[in-house]
Amino acid sequence: MSVTQPDSTGARPSRAHAPAGHGTAKASLDAARGELRASIARGAGGRGALERYADSVDALIRQLFTDAGPYDGPAAIFALGGYGRRHLCLHSDIDLLLLFGNGIGAAEERFVHAFLNPLWDLGVVVGHQVRDIEDFRQVETDNPEFLLALLDARPVAGARPVFERFGSLFHRPATHAFILRSLLGLIEERHAQFNGTLYQLEPDVKEAPGALRDLTATRTIALLTDPLLLRRGPADAGRFDDAEDFLLRVRSTLHLESERNQNVLSHEMQERTAELLGYPGVEPRQRVEKLMSDYFRHARIVSRSLEWARRTAPVPVGANLGSSRDGVRFIDPVQAARNPSSWPGAFQAALDAGTEVSEEALSCIQQHVDRYRADDFFADAEDRAALLRFLRPRPGLYARLSQMHDCGLLGRVFPEFQAISWRVVRDFYHKYTVDEHTLLTIRNLERLMATESGDLMRFRSILSDLRDPELLVLALLFHDVGKWRDDDHALESERMAEHVLERLQVGDQPRDMVRFLIRHHLRMSMAAFRRDTEDPDIVRQFAALVGTEDRLKMLCLMTLVDIQAVSPETLTPWKAELLWRLYVDTYNHLTQRYGDEVIERNEAGLSELLVNRPDDVTEPEITRFLEGLPQRYLHVFPRETIYRHIWLARDIKPDEVHLSLERKGAVWSLAVATLDKPFLFSNICGVLSSFGMNILRGHAFTNPNGLVLDAFEFTDDERFLELNRDAHTQLLRVMQDVVSGRADVTVRLRGREQGILQPRSAVRFSPVVHADNKASGRYTILDIVTGNALGLLYRISRVISQHGCDVDLVLIATEGEKAIDVFHITRTGAKLTEAEQVALTSDLQRILEGTV
Repeated sequence: MSVTQPDSTGARPSRAHAPAGHGTAKASLDAARGELRASIARGAGGRGALERYADSVDALIRQLFTDAGPYDGPAAIFALGGYGRRHLCLHSDIDLLLLFGNGIGAAEERFVHAFLNPLWDLGVVVGHQVRDIEDFRQVETDNPEFLLALLDARPVAGARPVFERFGSLFHRPATHAFILRSLLGLIEERHAQFNGTLYQLEPDVKEAPGALRDLTATRTIALLTDPLLLRRGPADAGRFDDAEDFLLRVRSTLHLESERNQNVLSHEMQERTAELLGYPGVEPRQRVEKLMSDYFRHARIVSRSLEWARRTAPVPVGANLGSSRDGVRFIDPVQAARNPSSWPGAFQAALDAGTEVSEEALSCIQQHVDRYRADDFFADAEDRAALLRFLRPRPGLYARLSQMHDCGLLGRVFPEFQAISWRVVRDFYHKYTVDEHTLLTIRNLERLMATESGDLMRFRSILSDLRDPELLVLALLFHDVGKWRDDDHALESERMAEHVLERLQVGDQPRDMVRFLIRHHLRMSMAAFRRDTEDPDIVRQFAALVGTEDRLKMLCLMTLVDIQAVSPETLTPWKAELLWRLYVDTYNHLTQRYGDEVIERNEAGLSELLVNRPDDVTEPEITRFLEGLPQRYLHVFPRETIYRHIWLARDIKPDEVHLSLERKGAVWSLAVATLDKPFLFSNICGVLSSFGMNILRGHAFTNPNGLVLDAFEFTDDERFLELNRDAHTQLLRVMQDVVSGRADVTVRLRGREQGILQPRSAVRFSPVVHADNKASGRYTILDIVTGNALGLLYRISRVISQHGCDVDLVLIATEGEKAIDVFHITRTGAKLTEAEQVALTSDLQRILEGTV
């Protein structure tokens, strides 16, 4: 029989002769079944016989896969369940997964029918699943039995790249952990059907406690958690294998005698099974007693092994990592010792599980840590990104970092930190060694996340608003490393941190943030406690130093937790109040007067853009684009993004809308360039809301040439962009249509608001709308505080547009269920008159209260 073996390219080899016909296939299958029947009749229907039968079915599957063509796409056939384990009994279903690599369309459906129809014609009972490879990006939590069958998935025919892609998508620690939890629940449910006892007088040799299903579950638990688990169990491997072979021989006998998939060892079947398996005895009763004695002995071995595995198996929490009562440990310490890039993952897993790293794992690291250099812990970009994720503040971070420090890993990963280990600075001010002071700042930050203290709750709200809090932790970790010597430690700390940022390949914008925080980590405390912050010049100078709200927020929190880490008594309520006042005054200065200061030709940021410009961007193009934009624009966007904005706006025509959509981690960035259009800002907000996007920030910029650049950052909490293949194209197409006036976004929003899946906040806030003409020299500042809701920005900005006002700048923030939005607006290029302010705020108040 000509067969198709999996190859390296996915192509099926050409056949040297015509495909086997139905008669040939049936004859081959009948011969394989006949051979299995003969083995069973001799009492030899155990593991070896079933594996030979599965191999014969494999050959048939490969032939039918070949005959089902032509099909040029990547596809593969997997054997699942018992067939996947090569324990295919005489009348068991043949469970298959037909997996495609490029979606499922008409061609794939034709192939499926061409493959399955001949199997059905042969009278084979086929349990089949047809899937696309992308289906395995997410775990099917509603079908645990299918997931268990997939654990036994064995490639039979087709494209090896499809096999490999399936393995990388499916075999992940999170998936294994879910399957393990599901399996334990299924075991409980199944055992309950048998009253939780293996001692059944007519046992089901597949489903009963101690039977084949339990034996498979035991092996599965070991597969999911610790491959060496069964070696430490109550039964040695030989006895466990003997139990498996015995149970398979009994099941094979039942199939042979009943001529169907019948697995209950009834009283009648016990006599025939004892006879076929060759049990001695003059009377049938004697043979049956010996058979059942063996059955219960083997079932007891299986049952004890399963209970031991359930009790002792670690929960998979990462590659070569399991969590048990002692904490997170390495499944294979020898493998771990050779793979230092996996060590940080143990601390991440412990942090995720709310536990600690086990002493066994810490000892393993401590024994081998001196063999490796810093670069060995970051084998690739994924390792570097994982470290930054680990540094996001949350409960347990201080404890895990302390464990890393104690076992020597922290100082090996970051030699810069090792320089301050146990360092004592005799300034009669600090109460702790420099390394412990540093780690305590991080503990203070994680405690701030859950604080209920009245003085600190306001700072907690700042922390919850940070987009990249891991950058703050990174800065805290290195803000004092310069104290290894007695010079100006802030500049030395920045210099040393630069080496870390280079190794981690941190991007330009986050790198600038970390360097800024380290260099100036003392400046806010000096301004707050040693200067008259009632003096507007002091606030203005400090605002000029920080430049943006993000820097201000991070520096404020850094100052707070740094002071707290000096000693328990250092941060007094009065100092907390002074720090808060400086934060509020500086924030108001930044947010209310940002739009007043436009980019000048001698601006340092402009000069930097001109010097570093790409070859395809001219100096006049840069200056023309930036003309009239606020200085804030240069602070908000990094250089590469500004160049992309210039490219986006190039050669734009009155009826055109240029769009770009990018992703960085969990945050998406949308840029819209067009010439001014009615309701532009509100329409963009409406489209994003209609797709379920959660808008984090929005910037609206207009230059004197009529160019409008709107930039939004949002999260896709419903994962629309991730789960739908044409989602990017669809969102941008709808955005084009709405902004260009070809579609009305209110229809989309109305449909979403009426959807049963749309969450509605249970929290109600009385809206506050306030207009201020004094804070800015160019704009009317509109402050709005109200309950967050679907389409909120759309409704607000639409009312503003209906009053003939232009949005030049908007600052968007959320605090839980509360939305805090600040709009910088003008009307015909000027501030609003008092009458215009009253009319606008009244309409907004009514809209937000829902009275119109």
